[in-house]
Amino acid sequence: MRRLNPAYLTALFTRVQSAPFPHHISMRLVDIEMDRCRIELDAATEHLQPFGIVHGGVIATLVDTATFWAAFGPIPADAGLVNVDLKLNYLEAGHPGRLVAEGVLVRSGRTVSYAEATVRSEDGRLLARGASTLMVLPGKGLDIPVPKFLD
Repeated sequence: MRRLNPAYLTALFTRVQSAPFPHHISMRLVDIEMDRCRIELDAATEHLQPFGIVHGGVIATLVDTATFWAAFGPIPADAGLVNVDLKLNYLEAGHPGRLVAEGVLVRSGRTVSYAEATVRSEDGRLLARGASTLMVLPGKGLDIPVPKFLD
């Protein structure tokens, strides 16, 4: 079974944490494995809509990001991914505090993958569930000068 190279993951975390959008929204990739990931966001005033709850777009972004990184592990090092659909259900309002999104890869394919994610509050309340179909993009991989896999 293939495993992700820890040196590659270190470089990946550095790349993701310094990217403009995750930095702007204060979202962090906390853990990634071959078929799952964990994303965290500390919801603050800037993440709230006028009624004082976390904006649905923030929750959708967490689902989108968690499904993406859950599907990222098995694809070739020279390939990228793009979400081609996103489905989610909002189950409870989010409030300021840590939000945790966990993504799980359901199926990895050569051209299409499918992943699911949950978003929970820091006390474990289920705020949303979602799923995404992702297309593998050959030749669109990250330029990380370390092998992605340990064989």
